[in-house]
Amino acid sequence: MSTPTIDLNADLGEGFGRWRLTDDDELLSVVTSANVACGFHAGDPATMRRVCERAAERGVRIGAQVSYRDLAGFGRRAMDVPAAELAAEVAYQIGALEVFARAAGTRVAYVKPHGALYNRVVHDEDQAGAVIEGVLLADEAMPLLGLPGSRLLEAAQEAGLPVVTEAFADRAYTDEGTLVPRGEEGAVITDADAVVERSLGMAGAGAVTSLSGREIAVRARSLCLHGDTPGAADLARRVRSRLEAAGVRVAAFA
Repeated sequence: MSTPTIDLNADLGEGFGRWRLTDDDELLSVVTSANVACGFHAGDPATMRRVCERAAERGVRIGAQVSYRDLAGFGRRAMDVPAAELAAEVAYQIGALEVFARAAGTRVAYVKPHGALYNRVVHDEDQAGAVIEGVLLADEAMPLLGLPGSRLLEAAQEAGLPVVTEAFADRAYTDEGTLVPRGEEGAVITDADAVVERSLGMAGAGAVTSLSGREIAVRARSLCLHGDTPGAADLARRVRSRLEAAGVRVAAFA
């Protein structure tokens, strides 16, 4: 049997000005891919530049975490944005991050939507298409990171873009394999031991227990640990250590 391999990604650069939410330096010593906020839900030019430099120094892959324009709501509020406008804003965010990635001697390697946009493009064909259009404006071969079975990844494949399936160790799942909305009780997994065990099950068996208690398949190449969770860096270290002890290879996706 082949050795299971999983990428560990985290949301980084989520701050602006004097305010910092994520422990970027510590997380960059653990994860293999960094989803960097591009200024619309969090992030500013100085933060983006700093995270890109640190990621490049540590050999961590850089991804553009694109969002609805919602700084006050941290990109987690539902919004209705015309498709053409959303496509332009996605391309704009990728382009801004690319400047700092290139200055650090690397480049943006993938795109991942954030928050409300991530959840919207699971089912919304119009918004998913707008994200794809924006990605294509920036790079016609840019991989997209997203939920297995989502309309976003289906549209990306139809457009000839590479896709990378993702699972969430610290978020609850519905029986249909989608994320439980954050406003619902139990949507976020806060027990560290549970997060570690869920990570192992996702990376090894490709399965997780849904909020209702049903075992569901979550075949994914990348595992997300939210950077804004209290104690996120220590939790990420525990997850990586447990995975490697179980014989799982932790490496960025190809």
